[in-house]
Amino acid sequence: MIPVKKNIGTEISEHHDGDRSIKGNKKLLALSDDKFYEAFKTSPAIMGILSFDEAIFVEVNDWFTEKLGFDKERVIGRSLDELGIFVDMSEFIRRLNLDIFDQEEFAKAMAWTKENCREGEDPNKPENQHSREEKDKEWETSVKMTLIARDLMIGNPVLKEMGWGEEALGHNAIAAGFQGQRHWTDFMPNGDFMETILNTSFDWNGIREAFVFATENDSLNGATMLFGHLLTGTAQIFSDVRTYWSPDAVKKVTGKALTGKGKDGLIHLINSGSTTLDGAGEMLENGKPVMKQFWNITEEDVKKSLDATEFCAADLGYFRGGGYSTDFLTRGDMPVTMSRINLVKGQGPVLQIAEGYTVEIDSDSHDILDKRTNPTWPTTWFAPTLTGKGAFKDVYSVMANWGANHGAISYGHIGADLIALAAILRIPVNMHNVDEDKIFRPSAWASFGMDKEGADYRACANFGPLYGFKK
Repeated sequence: MIPVKKNIGTEISEHHDGDRSIKGNKKLLALSDDKFYEAFKTSPAIMGILSFDEAIFVEVNDWFTEKLGFDKERVIGRSLDELGIFVDMSEFIRRLNLDIFDQEEFAKAMAWTKENCREGEDPNKPENQHSREEKDKEWETSVKMTLIARDLMIGNPVLKEMGWGEEALGHNAIAAGFQGQRHWTDFMPNGDFMETILNTSFDWNGIREAFVFATENDSLNGATMLFGHLLTGTAQIFSDVRTYWSPDAVKKVTGKALTGKGKDGLIHLINSGSTTLDGAGEMLENGKPVMKQFWNITEEDVKKSLDATEFCAADLGYFRGGGYSTDFLTRGDMPVTMSRINLVKGQGPVLQIAEGYTVEIDSDSHDILDKRTNPTWPTTWFAPTLTGKGAFKDVYSVMANWGANHGAISYGHIGADLIALAAILRIPVNMHNVDEDKIFRPSAWASFGMDKEGADYRACANFGPLYGFKK
């Protein structure tokens, strides 16, 4: 957002008296204004201009209205708080500096963290590593950030007792995210611990429903995580769709061949934060790794998930402010569904889906491949189910057709449920590997042609979005 003065004046002060001054040069001023406005208006980033004194919107660009679904008239003249769509990062700093969080819960959370969150390796060169005192401070800040983010989402009555009545209300959020890089993480601990704990089905207060909390403030992946969470009742894995490993590449690098479900190649799902501890696959059902609904999770499940996880000092090349990143390896043979909402200019939201399985490879091969990315981050090796055609011709094609470098991973094969939900919400599905006999869409979709994916696009465009407005 760009803050501007409400009254700037009509003249530009002269730097010198020469002919090069742009004072009074109306053509040059008009050209400068036009270029700025065109860059602002057509930028692929969400942009708005706010008044300096009252912080209300005086202008927004096209992408602001398209991505957030607001009419321009609804935005102009209102503040961020009135719109209720963003919380400025300064609010985090304010709550940290003024201790606007439950002090008793903070002490409880720190004790639990020290007892259960085992520190892993520090990937930084010894001469660059933070001191023990600095790391302890980063732990404290990370825990405080977790409390603050939760309170911002759902409120906390304790804050009212402390004299912070407005802050106690929260935003009634069903999903949220955190924009860490780079503005925050250049001088403050990263949000990895906060994102991980909020996305996990337990914390220092015990077993509870997982929150939906996206990293890098990726609202599209956050919305997809919300779909998965509401359909399954389980925590969601947020991962980078980072690297495709072909069978030949794995054999060349490790000297060993891929076998089993991963024999056709693997996609390395990895992210420094936001990956729920449920995603380690340490919860068992009939001897097999699963991700359970929170009401079925036991204390033994909690302990095993924590025991399988290390919290490594942040890579200071990524996060100059330090912090702690989550590190575990997901167990294999879990059925999972990777999905992602993408927003296409002129089209709107589209959904892509890839069902498959988590894969275990031998520890030596994992270590070699993991070090090609970042060995202090959580890894899920994913093998999508192939159909032999289109985007699912092979594993590389799945990676190549994925619309962004993020994916939301749900336990179970829920592609058919996602397709039905997308039809209800008028979101066309541009990529999936779900068996046709499992798919349900409203019967009216049959009136839009025999090519099912094309009919899906035409039906969604014809009926318009269930929420928002039809252009």
